[in-house]
Amino acid sequence: MNDTSNFTTHTVPDKSAAAMALPVFMFAVGVIGNIIAIAALSGSKQGRKSSAFFALVCGLAITDLLGTCLASPITIATYLDKNVLYDRHLCEFHSFVLLFFGVAGLSIICAMSAERYLAICCPYTYQRWGIGQHFAHKCLFCIYLSNIVFCCLPVMGMTESMSQPSKTWCFINWMASEPLSAAYSFLYASVSFLLILLTIVLNFAVCGTLLIMHRRKIQRPVTRGSTRAHWTALSSGVEAQMMTVLVVTSMVVLGCSAPLVVRIFANQISREDNSHADLKAIRIAAVNAILDPWIYILLRRTLFSKIRRLSKRIYSGRKGKEPMLPVKSSQRTFHYQTNTHDLPS
Repeated sequence: MNDTSNFTTHTVPDKSAAAMALPVFMFAVGVIGNIIAIAALSGSKQGRKSSAFFALVCGLAITDLLGTCLASPITIATYLDKNVLYDRHLCEFHSFVLLFFGVAGLSIICAMSAERYLAICCPYTYQRWGIGQHFAHKCLFCIYLSNIVFCCLPVMGMTESMSQPSKTWCFINWMASEPLSAAYSFLYASVSFLLILLTIVLNFAVCGTLLIMHRRKIQRPVTRGSTRAHWTALSSGVEAQMMTVLVVTSMVVLGCSAPLVVRIFANQISREDNSHADLKAIRIAAVNAILDPWIYILLRRTLFSKIRRLSKRIYSGRKGKEPMLPVKSSQRTFHYQTNTHDLPS
C-alpha cells in the first residue's frame, strides 16, 4: 500500500509538469517575441512613427502582448490546481480575455487592411481625411472601447461563462439552448466572420490594384513625370514592404482565428460535445500572439531591402542574357526619395 501511495504521489505532478510545459513555452515565447517586436518598432525613425500603418502595427503588437500576459498565467495556474477556474469571477474574466483579444486582433488587422486600401485605392480620400498617427490612435481607441462593451455582454447576463471540459480555460456557453445565450454565440461568431471576410476582400482589392499599376508601369514609356508620380505613389519599396507585412500578418491572424469561429458555429448549431476540437481551436488562436511579432521582426526594412536586392540581382542576371536595346542619350535616370512611413530599419 505504501509503495502504491508513493507511486501515485510522484506520477501525478510529473504528468502535470509535462502537460504544463506547452503553455509555459507558448507564454515565454509570446512575451519575449512581442517585447522584441515592440522594441524594434519603437526604434523606428520619427517620420515612420507618424504613419497610420505604423501605429496600427504597434497597436496589434501591444494587444498580442497584453492578451498573452492576461490569459496564459491563468491557464498555467490550472495545471497546478484544477479548481482555479471554479471561482466564478475568475472564470468570467478568463472568458472575457479570450473573447476580447480574439475579436480585437481581428478588428485591428481589418483596420490595417482598410488603411492600405484607402492609401492605395482612394488616395484623395486618404489625404482629405488626414489619416495619420493621430487618426490611427482614435481608431484603436474605438476598437478597444467597442470590443470591451461587446465582450462584457456575457458578464451583464446575456450569456454565461463556463469552464470547459479540460478545466484549463473558460469560454461562453456555446451550446446553450436559451435564445439569448445562443444569440450571443451567433453574434460573436458572425462579427468575427465578417471581420475575416472584410479583411480578405480589402487585401485582394489592394493587391489587385498594385498589380494593375505594376503592369501599367511596365507598358508606360519611361518619362520623368510618370516615373516620379508612379514611384512616389505606389511602386516604392516601402509600399511593397507594408503590403508584405499586411498580407503575411493577415494570413496568420485569420488562419489562427478561423478555427475558433468555426467551432463556435458548429457547437451552437449541432450542440454536439467535441472538447478535443475545441481545445485545438483555442490553442491555435493562442499561437497567433506568438507568430505575429516575428513577422514584424523578420520583415524589418533592412532585411526586406536585402531580399529585394537579391531578387533584383537574380532577375537582372536572367535578363542580362537577352540582347540589350540601345538607350537614347536623352533618357536620364532619376532617384526619388520614397515615402518613409514604413516599419523599422
